Amino acid sequence: MASTHGISRRQALRLGLALGVAGPIASACGGGGFSTSGSSGGDGQLSFLSTQFTPVEEKERFIKILGSIPSTSVNYVTAEPGQLTTQVRAQVSSGRVELNLIGGLHGDIAPLVDGQLEDLTDLANELKDKGYPDDFLELSKAGTDRNWYIPWAQATYVVAVNKKAQEWLPSGADIQDLTYDQYLEWASAAKQATGTPQFGLPGGPKGLLHRFLQGYLYPSFTGGQVTAFTSDDAVTMWEYLRELWANCTPASTNFDNMQEPLAAGQVTVGWDHVARLVAAPQDKPDDWIMVPAPKGPQGRGYMAVLTGLAIPKGASEQDKTKELIKALSDEKIQLEVLRQNAFFPTVKAEVPSDLPPAVKLEAEAVRTQAESADALLSLPPVGLGQRDGEMTKIYRDCFTAIVLQNQDIKSTLDAQAKIMQSLLDEAKAPCWPADESTPGETCKVG
Repeated sequence: MASTHGISRRQALRLGLALGVAGPIASACGGGGFSTSGSSGGDGQLSFLSTQFTPVEEKERFIKILGSIPSTSVNYVTAEPGQLTTQVRAQVSSGRVELNLIGGLHGDIAPLVDGQLEDLTDLANELKDKGYPDDFLELSKAGTDRNWYIPWAQATYVVAVNKKAQEWLPSGADIQDLTYDQYLEWASAAKQATGTPQFGLPGGPKGLLHRFLQGYLYPSFTGGQVTAFTSDDAVTMWEYLRELWANCTPASTNFDNMQEPLAAGQVTVGWDHVARLVAAPQDKPDDWIMVPAPKGPQGRGYMAVLTGLAIPKGASEQDKTKELIKALSDEKIQLEVLRQNAFFPTVKAEVPSDLPPAVKLEAEAVRTQAESADALLSLPPVGLGQRDGEMTKIYRDCFTAIVLQNQDIKSTLDAQAKIMQSLLDEAKAPCWPADESTPGETCKVG
């Protein structure tokens, strides 16, 4: 098993999980101990507000994992990122902090380091033997010299492939190392051979198509996410997406996740978040493979979804909350989150050989994608707080106008760039990966 220490930030952020193979581990879902009923903490409960595991099934599985940790009672409640930010700021400013623990993306938590969170540097030092990548801990400092959250879990996006789709691969193409040109050629060949589109994208109202744009196409074609938003390379990227979309099933506009249409045979190839692909191979895992996202002229753009655990400033029961954080940092618990919800550990861990087949397929794809020599990391937007949805809308509005309505690419991008710059200026948000940031400077749309 390779160490994740002593490497560059870019390497560490390539989903710094050491993917080895170990023997079976005991399930972390043992006896009870947690109460999760009610809408707020009480009777000794810790109140845990999180932007993660919001789908009902994921939430229920995580609550069961919480139920395996003894001696503490927790009420686990999920919220949108903006709601979490608002709750924390309102409670801290009022001096009546009812939340004990919050969990969210790096981008949810980092903006709260302006006096809204407890300093967790001592806890981070205590947990160093867990093997967190040094650069994950550096990210948790959010540009300061203190740790404000403890890395919790991580995820990414890959491509699920029904093996029968391999017969339409372009000659000489390596499915583990595809270019976007080959991906398009493959989609076109599959459509021509079968008479119906075989590829799909999660373009539904709750789908994550905007992450495909932010973390995959934009970095792969332009090298950035915001600073090259209107560039000539961006125009080329949108021209590419028009062609790709023409070879995807039109029903993609209704797909909130790809695992259901993949499992139902509506499509045979689909890109999505790992947590939204696990059900596709569930019944017939031998019929499936998972592969890295393709690469473009600037590299293999991909998005790392890093989550963390933080304590609001002035929260009660901080000793008990820190014990809960320690429990959630245990290797067995982190691997159980991988088993159940396909979010990968942030601690140094060996992936067991008895993972569910779908998760094992994903683990191999995640490792291959992260270890690619040309991997180009992106993060979801950072510093926008409750206005993150406005950034999502910009990308989705571009998609609607350019791809679905065939409007002029450059004029559309120029118009949306003004909206984006206004948003960044008002939030005073610096750039985030894949774009380079300068401390204290607002990100500029290019």
